[in-house]
Amino acid sequence: MSALRSEPRWPSVGADAGHYESFYLKACRPDGGLGVWIRHTVHKAPGRDSVGSVWFALFDAQAAAPVASKVTAAPEELGTGPDHYIHVGATRLADGRATGSAPSDLAHPRWELEFSSREPPYRHLPREWMYRAPLPRTKLLSPYPNAMFRGTVTVDGRGVEVDGWPGMVGHNWGAQHAERWIWLHGATFSGHPDAWFDAALGRIKVGPVTLPWIGNGRLHLDDEDLVLGGIERARSTRVHEAPDRCTFTLTGPSATVRGEVGARREEFVGWIYADPDGSEHNTVNCSIATMTLTVERAGRQTMSLTCEGGAAYELGMRERDHGMAIQPFTDP
Repeated sequence: MSALRSEPRWPSVGADAGHYESFYLKACRPDGGLGVWIRHTVHKAPGRDSVGSVWFALFDAQAAAPVASKVTAAPEELGTGPDHYIHVGATRLADGRATGSAPSDLAHPRWELEFSSREPPYRHLPREWMYRAPLPRTKLLSPYPNAMFRGTVTVDGRGVEVDGWPGMVGHNWGAQHAERWIWLHGATFSGHPDAWFDAALGRIKVGPVTLPWIGNGRLHLDDEDLVLGGIERARSTRVHEAPDRCTFTLTGPSATVRGEVGARREEFVGWIYADPDGSEHNTVNCSIATMTLTVERAGRQTMSLTCEGGAAYELGMRERDHGMAIQPFTDP
């Protein structure tokens, strides 16, 4: 029986349909300040073959900027199989293992990583039918919402030993990205090493109107899973985002979480994310951000959690006047 925790969707997409898909991982040194982000993507324009790309970023708070690279392969080099989620050429993501490289004119990274997780997959959408229905047009889940990584990452002769780094593996797909989105992840919070937080927030466009933020998240704290957000709590969701930081409030049946996440601008990587219809987003990501959470639960003392230099903050946006540097890679 396959140990895979999610299924690739692009092999079943019709020839005339548009589709994008992403399997990604993020891992950070336990004390923060050093982290890796790797993304395997599929881009399919209507009537065209699916194309695979591999994206890489090494974040180091002691460096002037992250090291970023991306490679796109010929359509015949993209594939999947019963024992792995995706391969793009020799780069492969399987259950418990990520191996490969992403050589470009800017850098030549390669990696050999193993990971494990005791947590079951986290399905961000609250109802199963949402994964089958046309809306929402973006589907997402975290096959490994809280994972432990070991192995080696090498970038242009620099070797980074990954030994017990907390992180995650995510999967999203759809016919179109949200008009605007935020992805957040934190693990190894100070004083609460088993806590983790995983959330995605989006604004979708219906005709000329961009709807308010809808968030779906989960905070695992003290052996309890606190479910947060959902469309029914959109009115209580609060988001104030900027390219380098964000404050947010997510409510749930048993908790309210108020958070802040951010980093220095030079610690972000900026990318172009393309949609199947040819439109584009500017997307900025930092996987060594600092996140603070204030957790309020009825009848219990308010708690404060901090993930110093090991959280992820990603913002996808239409505007281009944000002042963040965008990597010189097209998509695909």
